[in-house]
Amino acid sequence: MAASRHVGSDGDVPFVDPEVIPVRVLVTNDDGIDSPGLTTLAVMASDAGHDVVVAAPARESSGASASLLGAEQDGRLIVAPKSSPGLPEGITSFAVRAAPGLIAFVAAYGGFGPKPDLVLSGVNRGANTGHAVLHSGTVGAALSGATHGIPGLAVSMAYHEPRHWETAAAIARPVLDWLVAQGPDQARVLNLNVPDLPADQIRGLRKAPLASFGAVQARIHELEHGHLQLTYSDVEITREPDTDAGLLARGWATVTQLRAPCFDADADLPESGRQAAAEAVAATS
Repeated sequence: MAASRHVGSDGDVPFVDPEVIPVRVLVTNDDGIDSPGLTTLAVMASDAGHDVVVAAPARESSGASASLLGAEQDGRLIVAPKSSPGLPEGITSFAVRAAPGLIAFVAAYGGFGPKPDLVLSGVNRGANTGHAVLHSGTVGAALSGATHGIPGLAVSMAYHEPRHWETAAAIARPVLDWLVAQGPDQARVLNLNVPDLPADQIRGLRKAPLASFGAVQARIHELEHGHLQLTYSDVEITREPDTDAGLLARGWATVTQLRAPCFDADADLPESGRQAAAEAVAATS
């Protein structure tokens, strides 16, 4: 086991840099098979010694969350071999007419070869911070995998036209190493956001809570003739400086552990027997 390593300097989250433990990694995204961010992650995972298979939407599927929507022909999901631009030879790659959540779902059942040990999703064009993670196809793929016992790492980069893809790979590599070293028992899902800056300008990596808002807010202006007019604007993030959104805006990469849907055994919920249910129905009739 190698010594601990930090990404950045002041206030960093330490990640152990273990000896490489080769695992099978599904690389997907919601920006589509032609996104450079997809190739960035696939190359990073392959260079780390992992067995990589790429399966990504044939078309952009942003905002798909963990949707299981897909296009079928004769009752079969439409899948075609297609290499992401710049992907090295030897990495199997598919374009799938489906949302990334369905791609991870299918992979868990052996749809693209052996079941993956880890889902690596991204690099997304634009941050996935705060409560907006609920809508993210990038995050949705990782959460979909987790419901099948597969750990996941979702990686996103600030701004919708990133220039520093290599920075995302550099920050994601030790996080991936750490996640692999934890093993599959807890099926952890990590959400990583990286500023669009040269690597030497990143202030470090911080564990961060989700902001109480998304990156944008919507306003409804009118409902007329069967249509709603929506406009979107950026959210002021200075009110929560120590959340994922606030830290990202100040030049930090952020990592947040998410949970797939689970049962809360401690919740104090109302229960009743058959007689009480029948009386309740009778009272409303």
